[in-house]
Amino acid sequence: MHQTVKNLINIQSNVKQKLQANNSNNQPNIIAVSKTFKLDHIIHLINHGHTHYGENKVQEAVEKWEKVKKENNNIKLHLIGKLQTNKVKFAVKIFDYIHSLDSEKLANKIASYENHKIKLFIQVNIGNEEQKSGISVNKVDDFYKFCKDLKLNVVGLMCIPPIDDNSAIHFKKMLDLKQKLNFNELSMGMSSDYLDALQHGSTFLRIGSDIFGKRN
Repeated sequence: MHQTVKNLINIQSNVKQKLQANNSNNQPNIIAVSKTFKLDHIIHLINHGHTHYGENKVQEAVEKWEKVKKENNNIKLHLIGKLQTNKVKFAVKIFDYIHSLDSEKLANKIASYENHKIKLFIQVNIGNEEQKSGISVNKVDDFYKFCKDLKLNVVGLMCIPPIDDNSAIHFKKMLDLKQKLNFNELSMGMSSDYLDALQHGSTFLRIGSDIFGKRN
């Protein structure tokens, strides 16, 4: 058994234990964040039957996954990096989920490809960090209404907490926001904090280094 598969099984075991301890019936999806890794490093997970994968860049995803997705139509590909408007036409063809809907301009561009009902997460700037993308907490409600008027398929909220802060505080705010807006999905939690995210109702965990190892 390849190390990546062992790592995934270990994470699945940690998730199961955490859910049992919390008496939770949440069944989160584990997104194996495969950005920068070549296909020969990912193929072991594909052969194992894992279906959710995350990429940061549209071009890399097209080159890496186009053929694989045609051969494995159960694979779900997630864009977890920032999406430039000039890449939308490629993104809507290769990705099943976009986790980084962060502006009206981008929402309008995605809506212009109306034959694509791609699943979208609104990226929330939960720590109000100037250098980070995302919709500020007090504007999420209005932005969601804007997206609904465009008939976009927004399924949930996504965040990346401040790197030097306690993630759990921000995950709690996200859970409150999710419940207020009546969403089903929450995309939060990475290798360093996915168990905290799970505790606060995350349904999509974005895990890279704990599965694939450190990036160069």
